[in-house]
Amino acid sequence: MLVKRIIPCLDVTGGRVVKGVKFVDLIDAGDPVEQAQYYNEEGADELVFLDITASSDGRDILQDMVRRVAATIHIPFTVGGGIRSVADMRDILRCGADKISINTSAIKNPDLITQGARAFGSQCIVVATDARRKGVSWDTYTHGGRYSVNMDAVQWAKEAVERGAGELLVTSMDCDGTQEGFDNELLARISEEVSVPVIASGGAGAVRHFVDAVKFGKADAVLAASLFHFRQLTINEIKKAFFKDEIPVRLPY
Repeated sequence: MLVKRIIPCLDVTGGRVVKGVKFVDLIDAGDPVEQAQYYNEEGADELVFLDITASSDGRDILQDMVRRVAATIHIPFTVGGGIRSVADMRDILRCGADKISINTSAIKNPDLITQGARAFGSQCIVVATDARRKGVSWDTYTHGGRYSVNMDAVQWAKEAVERGAGELLVTSMDCDGTQEGFDNELLARISEEVSVPVIASGGAGAVRHFVDAVKFGKADAVLAASLFHFRQLTINEIKKAFFKDEIPVRLPY
């Protein structure tokens, strides 16, 4: 059985890490390179960087950040936000990222998933989904959670994998930043329908939430932001809990 991964997520805008609640009320959470170095030393398995504003005038800032991060850490990291073409993917990968994450651009142009997988391999293509509960299902949102596309999130996850996605990053907009736990029902529904790893995102507030996302949400990796950025929990605390619950994990020490 593959080990379960602990992944800090760094939302970046204007060259700084920020964190909000339900995608709004952003506050500064530090320098991305310094945060990356801290997590590298703390035993994180991977990192995810998301350029949440993805403005064209910030593209040079993002690429410079990727180069600096790549020169600083030795764990894999994913970069997403504003990646609209295979050329954009190539630029970010050449700067040192191990994977790229696409969300809005994949929904607007699903062929981009296939094109990226063909060019760089499915292992490089992470499709991120921002989902909000809608009755007994979940709707899919674009542009950082701003717009509904009236598309079932579970069905979209299945299509993304069929088109070549090698991994899914699933964020519950209802739970994001609340620290009340992941949406394990959503995670389990998607995990049962796809053959690729699913990363749980949105809602972590306690060690038990990470354990539950793996045991009940059937996630392959768990991702959090503010808990780690503001040092409310450590990577080591979560990994020790995994080990105690007999969840396979790479221990940092």
